[in-house]
Amino acid sequence: MSELLQAFGATGPVAKFVLAVLGVFSLASWTLMLLKLRQLRQADVENRSFMAEFRRATRLADVQAAATKSPRAPLAGMFRAGYLELEAQVRVLQRTGQAAGQIKSLAAVERALQRAIGIEGARLQRYLPFLATTASATPFIGLFGTVWGIMTTFRAIAASGSTSIATVAPGIAESLINTAAGLAAAIPAVVAYNGFLGALRRQRGLMEDFLLEFLNLTERTFT
Repeated sequence: MSELLQAFGATGPVAKFVLAVLGVFSLASWTLMLLKLRQLRQADVENRSFMAEFRRATRLADVQAAATKSPRAPLAGMFRAGYLELEAQVRVLQRTGQAAGQIKSLAAVERALQRAIGIEGARLQRYLPFLATTASATPFIGLFGTVWGIMTTFRAIAASGSTSIATVAPGIAESLINTAAGLAAAIPAVVAYNGFLGALRRQRGLMEDFLLEFLNLTERTFT
C-alpha cells in the first residue's frame, strides 16, 4: 500500500486527475456490483419461495397473500399485475350482471403480465449501463494518462538532452500506472456486466415461463 501511495505521489497533476477519475469509476462500479449481486440473490430466493406457494395454493386469493411476502421477487410482481387485471375484469362483469366466476378477456391478462415483465426487467437492469460505461470508457481514460506520461518523458528528454533512466523513468512509470489503473477499473466491470446479463436472461426466462403458468391457471379457473 505504501508503494502505491508513493507511486501516486510521484505522478504529475494530470496523472493524479486521471487516477482520481479512474478511482471514482472503480469505486462506483464495485459498489454497484455488490448491490446488484445482492439484488439478484434476493430475487432468486424470493422467486423460489413464491413459486412454492403458488404451486401449493388452490385459489388465486391465497397466492395474493403469498405475493405480499416476496416484495423483491419479479414473479410476485408479475402475479400482482395479473391479479389486479383479473379483479378489474370480475368487477366489471359483476356490475353488468353477467355470470360470476368469468373474465372478459384472457388477452388483457396476458398484456398485463407482459407489461409486468417489462417493469420487472427494467428494475433488475437498473444501473447496469454504468457498468458498461465503466468497461468501455476507463481503458481510454487510462490511455489518455498513458499518452500524457509519454509526452512528459519526451519533454524531459528534450529539456535534459539525455535518455538516461533517471530522465525517462518518471514519465514511463506515470504511463504504466495510468494504463494499469484503466485496466483495473475496466476488467471487473466487463466480467460483472456479462455475468449480470446472463443472470437477467435467466430471470427473463423464469418470468416468461410464469406467464404461461399464470395464463393456464386463469383459463382453468375462469373459463
